[in-house]
Amino acid sequence: MEETVKKSIDAHRDCLKYLSDNAERLKEIASIFINSLENKGKILFMGNGGSAADSQHLAAELVGRFKNNRPSLAAIALTTDTSILTAVGNDFGFEEVFARQIESLGNSQDIVVGISTSGKSKNVIRAVKKAKSLGLRTIGFLGGNGGDLGSIVDIPFTISTTDTPRIQEMHILAGHIICEIVERHFMQK
Repeated sequence: MEETVKKSIDAHRDCLKYLSDNAERLKEIASIFINSLENKGKILFMGNGGSAADSQHLAAELVGRFKNNRPSLAAIALTTDTSILTAVGNDFGFEEVFARQIESLGNSQDIVVGISTSGKSKNVIRAVKKAKSLGLRTIGFLGGNGGDLGSIVDIPFTISTTDTPRIQEMHILAGHIICEIVERHFMQK
């Protein structure tokens, strides 16, 4: 048991170093979010499994609050409407559950954030392609080598490990850092 704890902490520490070395990318993503929100855009998050949970978590940080009371910021997790997910999944296939929502909800000021630890989630890839066809900017929170998703998003943020729990830990930390930068910006207004 002790060895498992030590290995997990050491792996987490290695990923933190990667995150620290790529701090400029986090600032870039935060600036993109700020620009979108200032121009009446919204942030659209999507992912599967743990990445779906991260999508909901980050959308809630923006709509509600991160650390401080401030005006609500426009964000949606495309993972939460079971009626849409099941209707689209049934009628068009699970690969279309996010693309159809982007088609109906997305506008040119919006940012689409696809979260995928493998970069291979077909429904996220399809949605990013749809977003790009509509002129929306796309960001990927990814793992490993970024997979297929890493090559099509405008801004990939890839944690260079294939250890899914460590990737997820870094995704939520990166998301929290971005939310804090965004919140501080809007607190000054």
